[in-house]
This record gives sequence, C-alpha cells and structure tokens, in this order.
Amino acid sequence: MALEEEGFKIINNITWQKTNPPPNLACKAFTHSTETILWARKNLDKAKYKFNYELMKKLNGNKQMKDLWTTSLTKPSEKRQGKHPTQKPLEILERIILASTNENDLILDPFCGSSTTGIAAVKLNRRYIGIDNSKEYLDLSIRRYKELKE
Repeated sequence: MALEEEGFKIINNITWQKTNPPPNLACKAFTHSTETILWARKNLDKAKYKFNYELMKKLNGNKQMKDLWTTSLTKPSEKRQGKHPTQKPLEILERIILASTNENDLILDPFCGSSTTGIAAVKLNRRYIGIDNSKEYLDLSIRRYKELKE
C-alpha cells in the first residue's frame, strides 16, 4: 500500500523460501523460512521496465519461472570478509539482476550493506553504485570487491 501511495505499481511479489532457515529458538511460533521480494515500477502511463523472460525460462529448465524461489541462506564463503545482519545470497541477487537488466546497465543500491548487489552486478557485467551510511559496511564492501578481483 505504501508503494502504491508513492506512485508505484507492484509487478511481482516474489517469495524466497529458505531451504535451511535458522531455528525458532523461542519455540513460540513457526520458523521464519521465507522473505518477500517486491518488484515494482513507477506507475507512469508509458513507463517501461525490463523483464528477460526467455533467459529466466532458460535458467529454469525451459519452464516458465515462478515467483517462489527456493535457495539456501547466504553461504559461509560469501561472508569470509565479514557479516551483515541482512545479507542475501549472491544467487538471489544474480537472478534479480539477470531478470531485470542488460549488460552495461547501471544499478543503484542506496542501502548497499555488504554490497551483494554490487558483487553480483560486477560478475554479470553491469555498472553499479552503492551507498551506505555505515563505514563498517562500506569497508566490508571494499574487502569483498578486493576478494572478487583476486
């Protein structure tokens, strides 16, 4: 509703199902095993957006990709340079970028955290601008970029 009030139209509500969610230690509710990814665009009359349908179909065994994506949590190898409390798996960001951009497109992440979006962008030949207000996480991002280039 908040997005719509700001002039956005939701294209998809993607559910990321975690294959290995952390346990609910309090045992007072169900284990939190999903996260929501909202894909939205400005609701302008002729606003266009990119969806690489054929590529997504190809990556899904030549079947139409659904809005339920099942993967594991962020791998330990992606946290070698440090951890961010909401860090997402590289696989999720790579799929988002492949679905919605072309090579050499520019991606802006105004809350980049550990820069998983940026790492995925570089790996997929996209340009990237990341912004964060935490020096700790910007330093983590720099370490991750250096590791990527090694």
